[in-house]
Amino acid sequence: MELAHSLLLNEDALAQITEAKRPVFIFEWLRFLDKVLVAANRVDVKEKQKKLVEQLTGLISSAPGPPTRKLLAKNLATLYSIGDTFTVFQTLDKCNEIIKSKDDTPAYLPTKLAAVACVGAFYEKMGRMLGSSFPDTINNLLKALKSAESQGRGEILLSLQKVLNGLGGAAASCHRDIYKNARSLLTDRSMAVRCAVAKCLLELQNEAVFMWTTELENMATLCFKALEGSNYGVRVAVAKLLGTVMATALMPKQAAVMRQNVKRATLEEVLELMATGFLRGGSGFLKSGGEMLKGGGSVSREVRVGVTQAYVVFVTTLGGQWLERNFATFLSHVLDLVSHPRATQTHVEAVYSRRCVSFMLRATLGGLLGEKAQIAAGKEICQAISKQMRAVEAVVNDISGENKAGAADVSASQHVMVCALKELGSLVQSLSATASPLIQEPSIGLLETVTSVLLHPSMAARLAAAWCLRCVAVALPYQLTPLLDRCAERINNLKSSPEAVSGYSFAMAALLGGVHQCPLGIPHSKGKLVVSIAEDLLRTAAQNSRLSLQRTQAGWLLLGALMTLGPSLVRYHLPKMLLLWRNVFPRSQKELEAEKARGDSFTWQVTLEGRAGALCAMRSFVAHCPELLTEDVIRRLMTPIECAMTMMSHVPAIIKVHGAHLKASAAMVRLRLYDILALLPPKTYEGSFNALLRELVAEFTLTDNSANTTTSLLRSLCHYDDSVLMGSWLQETDHKSIEDQLQPNSASGSGALEHDPSSIYLRVPVGEAIPGPLPLGVSVIDASVALFGVVFPHVSFKHRLQMLDHFAECIKQAKGVRQQAVQLNIFTAVLSALKGLAENKSTLGPEEVRKSALALVMGALDNPNPILRCAAGEALGRMAQVVGEATFIARMAQTSFDKLKSARDVVSRTGHSLALGCLHRYVGGIGSGQHLKTSVSILLALAQDGSSHEVQTWALHSLALIVDSSGPMYRGYVEPTLSLVLTLLLTVPPSHTEVHQCLGRCLGALITTVGPELQGNGATISTIRSSCLVGCAIMQDHSDSLVQAAAISCLQQLHMFAPRHVNLSSLVPCLCVHLCSSHLLLRRAAVACLRQLAQREAAEVCAYAMSLAKRAGDSKDATINLNITETGLEGVLFGMLDRETDRKLCSDIHDTLGHMLSSLAVEKLPHWLKLCKDVLAATTDVGGAVVFEVEKDEEDSEKKDEMDDDTMFTGLGEDDKSKPSVAPRWVTRVFAADCLCRIILLCENDKAHFDLAAARSAKAKNPKGDLLVLHLSDLIRMAFMAATDHSNQLRMAGLQALEDIIKKFASVPEPEFPGHVILEQYQANVGAALRPAFSPDTPSDITAKACQVCSTWIGSGVVSDLNDLRRVHNLLVSSLDKVQAGKGSSSQLYSESATTMEKLAVLKAWAEVYVVSMKIKKEAESKPAKPARNADEDDDEDDMGADVLPPDSLITLVQPELPSLSRLWLAMLRDYALLTLPAEFSSQLPPDGGAFYTPETIDTARLHYRSSWAPVLHAVALWLSSTGFGADEEKEDVPSAPSKAPALPQGASVTTKTFEESVEDRMHLMLGVSIEFLCFPRPEEPIEHVMSCLQALFTLLASPCAKIHIAQDQLLAVELLNVLHRLLLTRDPPAVQLQVSAVVQETIRAAQDHLQQQRTSKGKEEEGEKDCQPSLGEGGDTGELVPGKSLVFAAMELLVFILVRHLPQLNTRVKESPSHVPLRPQRLPEESARLVANTVSILAELPSLCSPAASMTILPTVLFLITGVLRETAVKTADNLVPVPVSAALQGIKTIITSPLARVESMQAQWTGLVRSSLASVLEHSQPDESRPDMDEVSMLTAITLFLLSASNELVGVTVLQKGCMDRFRNALNSSDPWVQARCYQLLLSVFQHSSRALSTPYIHALAPLMVEKLKAVERSRPGTAAELQAVQEGIRVLENLVGMGEEQNRVQLLALLVPTLISYLLDENAISSAPQVSKGLHDFALQNLMRIGPLYPAAFKTVIGAAPELKIRLESAIRANQASSRAKAAARQAQPTVQAAPTIKLKTSFF
Repeated sequence: MELAHSLLLNEDALAQITEAKRPVFIFEWLRFLDKVLVAANRVDVKEKQKKLVEQLTGLISSAPGPPTRKLLAKNLATLYSIGDTFTVFQTLDKCNEIIKSKDDTPAYLPTKLAAVACVGAFYEKMGRMLGSSFPDTINNLLKALKSAESQGRGEILLSLQKVLNGLGGAAASCHRDIYKNARSLLTDRSMAVRCAVAKCLLELQNEAVFMWTTELENMATLCFKALEGSNYGVRVAVAKLLGTVMATALMPKQAAVMRQNVKRATLEEVLELMATGFLRGGSGFLKSGGEMLKGGGSVSREVRVGVTQAYVVFVTTLGGQWLERNFATFLSHVLDLVSHPRATQTHVEAVYSRRCVSFMLRATLGGLLGEKAQIAAGKEICQAISKQMRAVEAVVNDISGENKAGAADVSASQHVMVCALKELGSLVQSLSATASPLIQEPSIGLLETVTSVLLHPSMAARLAAAWCLRCVAVALPYQLTPLLDRCAERINNLKSSPEAVSGYSFAMAALLGGVHQCPLGIPHSKGKLVVSIAEDLLRTAAQNSRLSLQRTQAGWLLLGALMTLGPSLVRYHLPKMLLLWRNVFPRSQKELEAEKARGDSFTWQVTLEGRAGALCAMRSFVAHCPELLTEDVIRRLMTPIECAMTMMSHVPAIIKVHGAHLKASAAMVRLRLYDILALLPPKTYEGSFNALLRELVAEFTLTDNSANTTTSLLRSLCHYDDSVLMGSWLQETDHKSIEDQLQPNSASGSGALEHDPSSIYLRVPVGEAIPGPLPLGVSVIDASVALFGVVFPHVSFKHRLQMLDHFAECIKQAKGVRQQAVQLNIFTAVLSALKGLAENKSTLGPEEVRKSALALVMGALDNPNPILRCAAGEALGRMAQVVGEATFIARMAQTSFDKLKSARDVVSRTGHSLALGCLHRYVGGIGSGQHLKTSVSILLALAQDGSSHEVQTWALHSLALIVDSSGPMYRGYVEPTLSLVLTLLLTVPPSHTEVHQCLGRCLGALITTVGPELQGNGATISTIRSSCLVGCAIMQDHSDSLVQAAAISCLQQLHMFAPRHVNLSSLVPCLCVHLCSSHLLLRRAAVACLRQLAQREAAEVCAYAMSLAKRAGDSKDATINLNITETGLEGVLFGMLDRETDRKLCSDIHDTLGHMLSSLAVEKLPHWLKLCKDVLAATTDVGGAVVFEVEKDEEDSEKKDEMDDDTMFTGLGEDDKSKPSVAPRWVTRVFAADCLCRIILLCENDKAHFDLAAARSAKAKNPKGDLLVLHLSDLIRMAFMAATDHSNQLRMAGLQALEDIIKKFASVPEPEFPGHVILEQYQANVGAALRPAFSPDTPSDITAKACQVCSTWIGSGVVSDLNDLRRVHNLLVSSLDKVQAGKGSSSQLYSESATTMEKLAVLKAWAEVYVVSMKIKKEAESKPAKPARNADEDDDEDDMGADVLPPDSLITLVQPELPSLSRLWLAMLRDYALLTLPAEFSSQLPPDGGAFYTPETIDTARLHYRSSWAPVLHAVALWLSSTGFGADEEKEDVPSAPSKAPALPQGASVTTKTFEESVEDRMHLMLGVSIEFLCFPRPEEPIEHVMSCLQALFTLLASPCAKIHIAQDQLLAVELLNVLHRLLLTRDPPAVQLQVSAVVQETIRAAQDHLQQQRTSKGKEEEGEKDCQPSLGEGGDTGELVPGKSLVFAAMELLVFILVRHLPQLNTRVKESPSHVPLRPQRLPEESARLVANTVSILAELPSLCSPAASMTILPTVLFLITGVLRETAVKTADNLVPVPVSAALQGIKTIITSPLARVESMQAQWTGLVRSSLASVLEHSQPDESRPDMDEVSMLTAITLFLLSASNELVGVTVLQKGCMDRFRNALNSSDPWVQARCYQLLLSVFQHSSRALSTPYIHALAPLMVEKLKAVERSRPGTAAELQAVQEGIRVLENLVGMGEEQNRVQLLALLVPTLISYLLDENAISSAPQVSKGLHDFALQNLMRIGPLYPAAFKTVIGAAPELKIRLESAIRANQASSRAKAAARQAQPTVQAAPTIKLKTSFF
């Protein structure tokens, strides 16, 4: 392939490759040329032009295939437009010669077509440069057109279109000729030709004025004729032509009007013309006479659907503003269409016409108008409805009967009503809460208008009105309850009117069905209301025969609707329902028989309707309340159901007697019966299988049905991918809702509410706007087929065989059309049964059953009907799947192989090739592996059969199935298949789009098969890859959207496997162009592909899209219709969100934008923020259509007005670019608000985004960079706009954004004003955003969210001034009043659980505020206690003192509310505690609910409690501990639930509780809630809840009452510790673990205090006997600690777990394991260090809880752990600070060694042993060791010293230990680190000074000499650093102390050591001035000490000095020098000695 990449065609290379590969090589060269010509240097091109032209023109006559000729033509044209144009005329002549040629052989055809293509391309590219040659060319083409075959005709017409495009107005002389020749071809046999003509004429009408003036009527008639018998592509093309011509006639293009004086058509004329098509079709006005007068013959449906599309094109072309101005006219016109008798000749036709009109309204109104304009349109529709209704009322009330025509008008008006109401409903639903002005404005009176239609005489209109009310209620949930009440009231008042009973019950049912879309629900009482109304209706049905039918239907309809409210509500009415159901049906066989004889036809009709209604309500119950379906309930349901089954067999006899009009009611009963049985488990009715199956089979084999009705389920049972084969089946398109009418099965697409009123309350199927049940005849067959599939797997084999044989018989009996219908139904049923078998994992049955089934299926594989062939193939595959035996599969495959080898007819070849594909599809690659080779070879052969493209399509489709299912097993066949695919792509005419679509499927499957291998670089892989790319390129250039979509998905696959090889620079622009495609599947494919690309390469994608926009702007190439502005691709996608309604597409757009945002938002912050802001700022008040960009502020208002006037007149203007897009709709704005939150979240990683000072300096350095904090005002403004919008969803999103902003920016300081934060300036905005959310009419969920934001704002500490806080605080106060109002508040719009949500949110918000305020108060109280902490900040604190919160500020806001709050909080916790009880305790729940929930809404209430209990728990704990468990509450205030219902079931006994009891109750409540939660926190619980709970426990246990309580009940404490241990195992965050350790500490303290109390009281009793006192405590005399009961054991477990988690080296097992690598001790992270320290402190306290015996049990472990921690954490630090765990360990050692245990005689020996071993292990750990170079010797020495000082008795005289200790001290003295020396001196001093001389003497003897030596040595090396100086000073201090300790007689010797040493430190007077600072320090220190020692021991001092005169001289000279300097600074000297006296190193914690 690389050889093809040269400017000239490499002819040598071409000659060397095989014949088959040449076309691909040539195509690849042309592709390369296409890219390179545009970019190449003109000079190079001109040099080689001659040769190039030769090569290219040579290719024309080499019979190129369609894609090749297209590229060839394009290249030639480009070459001439770049290079010289001399030879262009020669080339043109050459082409014309070829076209004129008389050679008609098929072999010459490609050459002719290539010449035609070249001519088109030349004119398109060069246009008028080709001068006057065009008339000849055009005539030539037109002549050729007359004799050409269809492919030629299509190509010539496309060429003509290009010629016209290139020449523009210049070709005017030929316009008429072209028009005359082309128009006759609009009705060509070939659909492709019709499309081509439509495109050609569309081009022509740009310039040919006559087409939309004189010829306008003819054009219309032509188009109508073209639509007859058309396919989808033709309809789209012709509709575009017709719509555009009509629009142009109404508003001609400026340029054309200038040239000729044109009479413009009026709107009425144009609409009238369109209407003729809609109503009369293509018959036109010419066939006058009889036929027209008879009014016979309905319009062909294709024409009606085509004209409907044309209406939409017409309005879209004229634009949104035109529609806005002319909406009234347009509306009345389309509504007139549907009231015309010709549009509604039969019921089905009427439904079809309504569908079409609805489509017109939805497509124009929904897409083109902005929200404001839609509201105006809504008004218009309301007026139209009320006008119609007035006319109807006039007829209905006209009793005299003058108005004869009235009845017809009424029946016509129903269709108008349905369309208008349906559109109104859709409009309101799409506007959602933004529709409130439409509902609220009294002048419109929307609700009155719609409810008035509920009394319309026609059922269809009443149902439509009910549906419209449901839409209103879903859009504006606050209307739901009032509407229900209004309907209930009307039903009760108007009981005597049949229409009212029917209409209002429809409305109530519809509203109940809408509840599930309103998260806030309806009050529970409404259910009771509905039940009572329904009961009443059913009871009174028999009283008045005029009303009995309506009342019966209405009653059951309401009960069916009630079931949709779900089990929590239905549970209460179930007994009553079961009774009603039982009473509808006869109780016994006897009654059934007796019934047959009674009654007349009317009573039977009522009875049947009643039973159908009852069954329908049952079905609704089973579908919506599966939780209530217990065995017992099913049994009680079965009684009426079985009765209904028996009754079915009597009905035919009854119908014979009473007349055929009962047939419909009987069918309805059957439908309902089948529906409910399909939902119940088949086991429950297996006794009735025989009778039931008889009914079912009779139903779908049309036994008693003379009509040839077919089921609609076949499409859904066949595989989705097979739609390409079914020809007539529709792909998903934007026109689906009307194209459905043209499907081949009965009544397809004629869904309407009146066919089944129960659908008004059912869930709407996904993707449909409004439920459309099919007519009863079809629905019954559908239901029977579905039920057959459910029952079949449970039937015996014998029975199966009978049925299958019966099917064969039925098919044989039927003839002609009926046979087709029966066969379709039977096949659908068989497929349904096979699917059921597969789902049940059961088999088909023995050989004879298989045989029968196989015969049935094989027979249909040769059926001429493609749909049946498809179904048969599918059935074959499913059979193979169900049988699952290799032999059976082999037999089936072999049959098809044989058939394919011999058959020559299209039908059997297609059927059997699909059979092979389906076999592979359902058996999978491994099951069918042995047939793979044969299947592939046969299908490859069939795919090359050019004589029938149908065979090609089916073969290729099957091949794709095989490739898909074989997976890697197909790898060996990839190359031959791929080369076939390429060959076909290059040769099959583009008009056979199905073949191309299947080729696309094949290519996609092949790419998946090769998979990741595609990245490789081997020769074969490169060839495969380039073949795939060539295939994609060919398909991308195809004219059909589906083929282009296939190309995109292939490229997407390629990009997944080999991303480097997919060229994004060409792919992305292509995708961007497709985003504006009119074809849904293509837009879906483009967005899906973008979504994948954006995941990996978002930046490149956006960049390429922008470059495309620039190119489109630069080039004058109008073919790219793009709307990429400076907002880039993101802007386009946001814009699409407003237009698109397809769910898949929208979710992909959301994902794509999400991926782009994640990867780009932080880099391009301003761009994304502007995007979101533009979307959010486009409010709905700007008028109907608003330009996407917000108006620029510069232009003042006058200018704006002028501009508006201009645009009004040039509305259609010059080009489409000026068409303003619609302002973003609310859904898009919600998405933008979510994006805003995501952007804030994405910026979290970089702290600079949240630091104004840092951001400003960064911006100064790099002006391009941008940081979030600089846009804070924008963020706040956006959140504010969203939070105050009409739309509730947007308000929620806005409040969420606001909360995020507050959380993230609360602590960001304002650099200009120190002490303030930047959010302070926005407090007005925040207050204003929150205020509306607290207005009384706001929905609960918004108020709840707003409470959350309030508490976040108050707690964030942004606002320090109380008066400013009060604004927001008052909002919370007002909500609190609402909460205290109790349960029975009167006007309730939403369900009780909504009220629960709101109240709990308020309590939670208050709790959060209280927690924060207590925290601030605590900090304020602890500040003065620790002045050291902010000594350095003290000075600046005084100036800002004014603004700092006074210590109790926030608490003063909460204080007044606390009494009521605490009561409510406790009540809430009590509720929560009850609700968390397991299900088996449900009987213990209070029957009338709790303080804030009702028993009916218990399930939903749980969720609300779950989200808000934690902060409340924390708040209650704080309150209890701060008030001593409410001790300061007044006593009468104890009933602690809100005033309404005491939450405690005891009732009266509440008040008599003692304070202790109430403490105990509260304690149990708090601990119960916490322990229950901590036992098993769900993984989705936020970590904040865990923290709140732990903090609550900590706070609680800090209060004395709680301590007593938990200490008295030891098991409770043990439980708590066990639960905390479990929590540590599951939750990692350090904060949680620290908090757990704090709770454990409090628990242990509580136990200690309790024990202390016991000991003191016991000690008082037994003053005399001292011994027995300490034996209190755990473990008694035996010392045994029982796991599960022992607190100490539980604590040890937990603490050991923490230690081992953070210091795994402590675990001896780890060390002993062979894989263990010894870990070097390293610094723990700060949090872990604190945690380990806390743990060690708690460990050290544990022995004090034990009796002496038990403490001996645990001490070894405790000491082992503590010394271990010391070993592992004693690591040197740079600043010589003691690590926290080390100081904790040292403190712990001290606590233990000094414990009173040492004084218990009985334990003496054990104790001594323990102390000695501990010291020994410390000594061992402190052994100097090269593996631990950074061990902290000081900490180890400290530990050793601690032992020596605290446990001197046990250690005296143990020589081994003594020697070890001395070694350690010696090492330290010899250490090179002065800091270690200094600390060693200090510690030695404490040992030397120990009171027990027995201990200290050996150390003095051993170590003092070494010290003296070290100090003497200093003279030679004076200290160089402060640390060294300090070491010397410490040493001297020890010597001084030793001097003091010695007896008088030894003093001289001792001083003789000290004084010379000191004097040797003095400098001589000359050296002093030049000596370094440290050296001077040593001199001063020595001098002072000498001067201090002299007076202390005068005699000894003199002796020493006297003995050495040189010492004396040095001393005196130093003193003189000192006196001289001291006169200068006397003051300093006085201060000096005091400082010096204290040791300079202070230990953080004094251990001694």
